[in-house]
Amino acid sequence: MLSRVPEITLYFWLIKVLCTTVGETAADFLNVNLNFGLTGTSVVTGLLLAVALFFQFRANKYVPGIYWLAVALISVFGTLVTDNLTDALGVPLEFSTILFGILLALTFGAWYAAEKTLSIHSIFTRRREAFYWLAILFTFALGTAAGDLMAEGLGLGYGTTGLIVAGVIAAAAIAWRLKLNSILAFWVIYILTRPLGASIGDYLSQPASHGGLGLGATATSAIFLSAIVAVVVHLSVAKRDVIHGAVAELAYDNKEKGGLWQTTAVVGLFIIAGGVGYEVLHGALQSDSGIAEAGAIIATSTGAASASPLGDLSTFRTIVQDTLDKLNAGDQAGATARVDDLEYEWDNAQSRLKPRSAVAWNAVDGKIDTVLHELRAVRLNPASEKTALEALLAAFQ
Repeated sequence: MLSRVPEITLYFWLIKVLCTTVGETAADFLNVNLNFGLTGTSVVTGLLLAVALFFQFRANKYVPGIYWLAVALISVFGTLVTDNLTDALGVPLEFSTILFGILLALTFGAWYAAEKTLSIHSIFTRRREAFYWLAILFTFALGTAAGDLMAEGLGLGYGTTGLIVAGVIAAAAIAWRLKLNSILAFWVIYILTRPLGASIGDYLSQPASHGGLGLGATATSAIFLSAIVAVVVHLSVAKRDVIHGAVAELAYDNKEKGGLWQTTAVVGLFIIAGGVGYEVLHGALQSDSGIAEAGAIIATSTGAASASPLGDLSTFRTIVQDTLDKLNAGDQAGATARVDDLEYEWDNAQSRLKPRSAVAWNAVDGKIDTVLHELRAVRLNPASEKTALEALLAAFQ
């Protein structure tokens, strides 16, 4: 069998970032715009991914169209794996990040134990390809969990998260030029392009009022999918990313020295830097939550505010009331647009509110999900929309 994967060129990283961005926006498009919900989106994407991988494994060489279709779909599916754990099952992002980090490490360990290499130049047997795709799935899930933890859980936002990740990617690329093991550098950058792509997708799709360009999930997905198709068609004709002489390249990869100690050092550096950064940011959030809670207790004792364990929720209550008023006035479009503000503000406040009471936050978050589902349904039901909004209003009292 010939190599089943492409050579690592500029084209590779370009399409990878495009696919990663599509993974973020396409999941939002199916979940929000088409209102499939997390479960429906996961089922549809999972079935399409299974079909794409079936044809990928049947091919006896690298076929750009099939390979990149599988990457695009696994980027969506990997994103949804983390989203389902977080939103549907309430699993903390900290746990998801550690879990997928361990699963990825175990995959690499089993892969190396069985094949004695993790090189992408070695993918010319089906067993090695199975390890390859499993590792890719976990890189997307890990990248999603770590990126969301930074952007939402720790309150950095997608813009700041994107800049931090871009800086680390640049550092990894420079280290590779300075003789960092090429296989290690490849997988580090591969993982980090997931939160980078998510940041790009968020910036392009979010409305201008929320700091984005306002293209929306539909337009962003369409633009990036078109770009992916154009580059893949070019590569199918030019064949600039076909691996020639894979055996010779694999021999070169295996001759690189210091892979084990470099991997240990880099992983240790990420753990230390990530742990310290988490403790600093999480501690700051806890401190802010404590100050806000003290203020809420004082306000409650004087009758100035309700005793919500999440503190002052008047901003969200105002948005929900506005949405309900628009719906009662027959302005469905205005109500749907206004509920977008609710989603944006609630997501931004997650890092501030959730540490105060995870139970209360999850309860309100579930009611918000119901509201979003009702107001974005393909077949709208005003009575169900009003019921969901009124239930949410009651939760904000």
